Parts: sequence; structure tokens; C-alpha cells
Amino acid sequence: MTAQTTDIHIIAKLSAIAIVLHTAEFFLPSPIFGLKPGIANVVVLFAYYFFNLSSALYVSLIRVFISSLILGTFLTPTFFLSFSGAISSLGCLAIASYFLNKKYFSIYSFSMLMSLGHVLGQFICVRLFIIQDNGVFFLIPIFIIFAFIFALINAYIVDKIMRVSKSQIKNDKIYP
Repeated sequence: MTAQTTDIHIIAKLSAIAIVLHTAEFFLPSPIFGLKPGIANVVVLFAYYFFNLSSALYVSLIRVFISSLILGTFLTPTFFLSFSGAISSLGCLAIASYFLNKKYFSIYSFSMLMSLGHVLGQFICVRLFIIQDNGVFFLIPIFIIFAFIFALINAYIVDKIMRVSKSQIKNDKIYP
């Protein structure tokens, strides 16, 4: 198997895991409408930190599109909120990657930047297309607090997974 084929297989597997996690999370009850832990972002963060930004982009966009087709939310407000959150979180990650070095900043920093971008992107989408009132921005501090809490938890999970997976992926033990 060539390196490119191996990368495609890994991205496909990571995308499948992200789709399953996103679909499961869709059915979890939420104390505040729209407040979810973003467990599929664990996979996106893993793809970014272990591979690169383009891998994270592929995993995230595949997750958004395929999950919306599975859940029947394609081209609904839910889809656009998910899409805008994914694009803006990856945008923040791209900007951070350009200015910050993975060597000097931890996975927790990047996870928090992603969550901040996700919340801001979704609120901009809500304000522009769904609730055309500036009052919606009063909810941002609540969502950012929870986003940072979930970002820390997600980063912790990715950190633990990476410690186990590094040797398996590098030694190509991911395939039978």
C-alpha cells in the first residue's frame, strides 16, 4: 500500500468514527438548545494534531455532509449551523497553525481555539440567517464557557488517544 492510499484509508476511518459520534450526539438531550459537547471534534482534533490541517478539514467536512444526509438535516438550519461551525473552527485552526507552532502550544490550546471559532461561526450564522436580532449575542458568553469546558475534555481525550495510537499508526498496525 502506498503512503497516499494509507492516508486516504486513515482519513476514511477517522471520518466514519466522526460520523458515528456526531450522529450519536445528535440524539443526546441538551439543557440549552444547541449546546452539545462536540464529541466528533475529538476526531477532527486528532486528525489535525497527528496528521495535518488538510486531514482535519477532510474529516470535518465529510462528517458534516454525511451526518446531515444520515440525519435528514441536509440544507436545513441545523446543517448550516454545523457547517459554519466546522468551517470557522478550521479557519481558526488554520490561522493558529500559521502563527503558532505545535511544538510550543499544546493540544489544549488548539482545542480551545477550535471551540471558540466554532461558537463564533455558529453565532454569526444564527445572526445573519435565523434570528436577525443582536440580542442573540448575549448568549455568547454562556456558550463560550461551555465550549471551553468541552474543549478541555476533548483535548484530554485526544491526548490520551494519541499516546496509545502514535506507536500503532507509525508502525502501520492500524491495518490487519
